[in-house]
Amino acid sequence: MTVTVWPGRFAGNLTAIASKSHLHRLLICAALSESETTLICGETEALDIKATIACLSALGARIERKQEGFAVMPIDRSRLPKTCVLPCMESGSTLRFMLPVVCALGVSGAFLMEGRLSERPLAPLDAELSRNGIELFKPKPDILCCKGKLRPAHYTLPGNVSSQYISGLLMALPLLDFDSVLHIEEPIESEGYIDMTLEANAAFKQQAEPDDGDFIIRGGRIFESPGTIVVEGDWSNGAFWLCAGAMPGGAVRLNGLNKKSSQGDREICDILGAIGANISCENGVFSASEAERRAVEIDARAIPDLIPVLSAVAAVGDGTTFVRNAGRLRLKESDRLLTTAQLLNTLGAKVVQEQDGLRIDGVKRLTGGVVDACGDHRIAMTAAVASAACSTPVVITGAQAVNKSYPQFWEKLKVLGKKVEIEC
Repeated sequence: MTVTVWPGRFAGNLTAIASKSHLHRLLICAALSESETTLICGETEALDIKATIACLSALGARIERKQEGFAVMPIDRSRLPKTCVLPCMESGSTLRFMLPVVCALGVSGAFLMEGRLSERPLAPLDAELSRNGIELFKPKPDILCCKGKLRPAHYTLPGNVSSQYISGLLMALPLLDFDSVLHIEEPIESEGYIDMTLEANAAFKQQAEPDDGDFIIRGGRIFESPGTIVVEGDWSNGAFWLCAGAMPGGAVRLNGLNKKSSQGDREICDILGAIGANISCENGVFSASEAERRAVEIDARAIPDLIPVLSAVAAVGDGTTFVRNAGRLRLKESDRLLTTAQLLNTLGAKVVQEQDGLRIDGVKRLTGGVVDACGDHRIAMTAAVASAACSTPVVITGAQAVNKSYPQFWEKLKVLGKKVEIEC
C-alpha cells in the first residue's frame, strides 16, 4: 500500500483507540479465569491483538468481537491440548507474554514468528524458562518450540531489559501449583508497564506480594473474572495525534485517555511541554497546539516507542535535540534509530545517528518526498505527522505497516483535515 499525505496542518477532535498494551494483558487474564469476561473497548483491529487472540484460541479460549468490545470464554484447563500452534505474527508482546503462560500450562507449543520477530531477543527470559523445566528449540528460524512444564522456583530477571519478560512471568506463575519468587534486578526501566500488569492481575484477584525487592507469587490460585472491565485509551498511539497538534499550525483535541494511567507513554505531554508546545487537559480532553519549539534532551529508556514521532517534532525548530539511552530501538520492528534518521533526512531534516541515540539539528521547514515505512507502523505514522512541516507531499510506501497497531490511522488523518490518497 502507498499513501500520499499532502502538506497542511492537523486540526480537529479525535477519540483515542483502546490501549494495545492494556488489552493484551486483559485478554490473557480473562482467558485464564474461571468464567466469562466482557472487555469494554472502542475500535481496535490491531494485528498484534489478533495475534494474542489467535494464541489464546489455540489453547481453547473462545473470544468473540461484540459491539462493546470482546466477550472472553476462558480456557478449560481440564481439557488443554497436548500440543498447539501459536501464530504470533510480528507481535513481540504476544510472544513474550504467551511463552511463559504456555510453559506454565504444560502445553507443548510451536510459536510461529513473522517479520523481524524471530530476530528480536528473548534472553534472559529463555534462560530462566530453560533453568526451570522447559526445553526450548527452533526447528526453523521462524518457529520457536517449547516442551515441558514450568516449575515453581526463584526467578531472576534484570530490570533494564524488556518489561514484557517480567509481565509474562507475572501472568504465568500464579498458574503453578506452588509459590514462586520473582526478583527484578535494578535499575528497572519501563516500570509503568510492570505496574499495568500488576493492575491487570489484581483486577482478576491475583496479587503479587512485594517482599524486600522481590515479588512473592502464590501458586494454585484461580483468576477470578470481574465480569466486566474497561480497557484504557492508548497513550502510545494517542501520542502521534498530540505530536501532530504540536507541529506547525496544529490544533488537536484528544479524548479517551487516562491522565493517571500506568502507561509510560503518558509522558508525551510533559515532553511536548518541554519542547514548547501548548499542552492542556480539561474535563478529560487533552489539547495540543503549536508554540515555539525548543531543543531538549530526551531520555528514551521509559518511552522508546515515542522516539520516532518526537524526533519529527524536534526536527522542525531551533537548536539541537539529543535522544539518549535509545539502543533498544534497534531491536524493534525496524532498527528505529536507523529508520527514523533515514525517514526524516529524506524529508529534509538534519538527523545523525549516535551509538544509542540521535542528534537532531532543527530546521525551519521540511521538503517532503518518498519514504519507506520499512515494515514499521511507528515509522509510517511518523512520516504522516512530519507532513505538517513539509512543502510538498509525503509519499509513504509500505503504509500497510500501520495495521500492526492502528489500521484506522489513514482514515483518521482525514478527520483532522489532511488530504490523503490511498493506493492499495
